[in-house]
Amino acid sequence: MAKGYWVSVYPAISDPERLTAYDKLAGPAVQAGGGRVLSRIPSRGGRVVAHEAGITQRVVLIEFDSFEQAVAAYESEAYQKALVALPDGFERDFRIVEGID
Repeated sequence: MAKGYWVSVYPAISDPERLTAYDKLAGPAVQAGGGRVLSRIPSRGGRVVAHEAGITQRVVLIEFDSFEQAVAAYESEAYQKALVALPDGFERDFRIVEGID
């Protein structure tokens, strides 16, 4: 079965401190849904080299055992509560993608 991935890119973060409330709720919701954070840059000290239209703002990659598990985690009550905590002024490109077996 192919794995599932959450890919989040934040082109604009107007108030990084306000993102903390979302992080505190989203982390446990992702874990409860079976997700594993593979990369969170640059906020955790990771390196990034952007090419073409790429950005160097926050990028988060989370892995799940299946695409269905990734979708279910997003739709979970716990993660939906985290989404409410995302403050206005944040621009985010979020996708759930299926990996290749």
